[in-house]
Amino acid sequence: MDVMIAYDHSRNARITLEVIKEMFAAAHPNLTLISVIEEVGSTTAGADEMFKEQFADQKAGAESAAAELSAAGFPTQVLMAEGDARKMILRATDERKPDLLVMARHSHKPDGNFITRRLDALVEEFDHMTFGSVSAFLARRAQCPLLIIPTGAE
Repeated sequence: MDVMIAYDHSRNARITLEVIKEMFAAAHPNLTLISVIEEVGSTTAGADEMFKEQFADQKAGAESAAAELSAAGFPTQVLMAEGDARKMILRATDERKPDLLVMARHSHKPDGNFITRRLDALVEEFDHMTFGSVSAFLARRAQCPLLIIPTGAE
């Protein structure tokens, strides 16, 4: 069995790894962590450095997670991609044809004060109306089953 896990080294993604270890303890499927770095919307030298730093941090996090899974007995590989997370994960599932795609539910719980929470809620609603969440996008388009892990962040 081949399982692909959308992994961004966030709190929710790390929770997902724990669920995967429990859920598949007996089966030990082949795991692929796909980690997508979104392109910086600027062509300045500062943006290049910020992208390189973010890429290095996320790659290190994904490789650390892969090492943890490998130590737990799961054959694991890391796949890094650059671009729109929705499209890159979809492309990876189309090319690799996993038996299951697993991802964490995105947390919409903002930090901060009342004004920050209200602004964040408006931005999230606008984003959902115009683009949709990554999981909603993949649920409509992925040609493999999709498991969305609730993380208790709500």
